[in-house]
Amino acid sequence: MITGTNLTKKFDEKTALNSVNFKLLKGSIYGLVGSNGSGKSTLLRLIAGVYRADGGSIEIDGEDCFDNVIAKEKIAFLGDTPYFLPQSNLVEMKKFYKSLYKNFDEETFEHLLTVFPLDKTARISTMSKGMQRQAALILAMSTKPEYLLLDEAFDGLDVVMRRVLANIIIDGVEKDKLTVVIASHNLRELEDIVDHIILIHNGDMLFNDNTENIKGRIHKIQVAFDRVPDTSVFDQLDVMKIEKTGSLLQMIVRGDQEEIMKYIKNLLPVFAECIEPSIEEIFLYELEVIGYDVKNILQ
Repeated sequence: MITGTNLTKKFDEKTALNSVNFKLLKGSIYGLVGSNGSGKSTLLRLIAGVYRADGGSIEIDGEDCFDNVIAKEKIAFLGDTPYFLPQSNLVEMKKFYKSLYKNFDEETFEHLLTVFPLDKTARISTMSKGMQRQAALILAMSTKPEYLLLDEAFDGLDVVMRRVLANIIIDGVEKDKLTVVIASHNLRELEDIVDHIILIHNGDMLFNDNTENIKGRIHKIQVAFDRVPDTSVFDQLDVMKIEKTGSLLQMIVRGDQEEIMKYIKNLLPVFAECIEPSIEEIFLYELEVIGYDVKNILQ
């Protein structure tokens, strides 16, 4: 388990992370979302032991990761710009990784070369951005990590390779209880793979919850009436937002879906249905309610 307690990081006068608290459970896939500059990459680097915290603590299975070789062997961190030795190819990078990670697995390395069809003897510097990302993923997964940290993991990958990566991550979670943290500014590309969402804005952690809890508490309701009642009839519901188009009302309501629909149907509508909103929509509604400018958080 990864635990952050009052975790703070500053760069000169700028606070990148502001006393955040969290727990990341084993065998889960976390989507770390927020706009550029929100603190996502800083958090990943603190978890990986690249940065030392200025305040609070971060622990990997009860141990501080900074300057801790044993703890770092459990972690594979793929930054937004992967690093490779100058003029190296994948064979040479494999040797380098094997010298650092005692659990580096040759079989996994060779298998992933069939999944990501790269020439392991070609200089990595001559490869495209997407191919370099694939090379870095092969190396990272071959270390057999317990924790996989990915910064903009899908950047530079085409649709097919994105699906391949998603399947590899899911397989690792199911077979090896891998814990994955994927940082992205695009919540839509994470929605189908993650089971937890963390939302960071201006160094503050606004949300950290599993997707089932998130989906279960907010509902999009469409309801039509012969004669549209005054919206005050919905005051007994926890209505976050309501819009009227002719005889059709669209509402965003927080609470138990069954109880909400029972209440609405007692008003004798012509038509009523509950539509499951996307994770992105839910965040937008929640942030609007608590007064955040959503255009500057999720974009």
